[in-house]
Amino acid sequence: MTAGQIAGLIAAVAFLLLVVFIGLFLMKIARTISEVNVTIKSVTSNVDVIAKQTDKIMATSNTLVKDIDEKLNITTPVFQAAADLGESVSDLNEATKNLTQRVKDSGRTGSKAGMAGAVSKAAWKTFRNHRKNKNTD
Repeated sequence: MTAGQIAGLIAAVAFLLLVVFIGLFLMKIARTISEVNVTIKSVTSNVDVIAKQTDKIMATSNTLVKDIDEKLNITTPVFQAAADLGESVSDLNEATKNLTQRVKDSGRTGSKAGMAGAVSKAAWKTFRNHRKNKNTD
């Protein structure tokens, strides 16, 4: 065997090893792609299930929100009535306070009038007694 033949044989063996390793590499890639396809199918089916469940949850949530909205619409007049009642009580308190102040002020005026009445009565009595004494003299 000549040196050229040995070099060709070495090159052929190297090429054979290269083809074998490329073949193994391609087999591993094919297996990986197959597993990726299985995973994608599984994820797709799971996403479909999740989407259906999400639709059900959204429908239930919408129903609950409508129910709460209806109940709030029912209770709103109650709170409005309570607010109106509070305002009415506040107005009543203010009116009572004003009436009390007026009665208090009129009591002072009344006591002044009472005093003036007593003084005028005493003055009239004195005047009458004075006239009587004058007529009898």
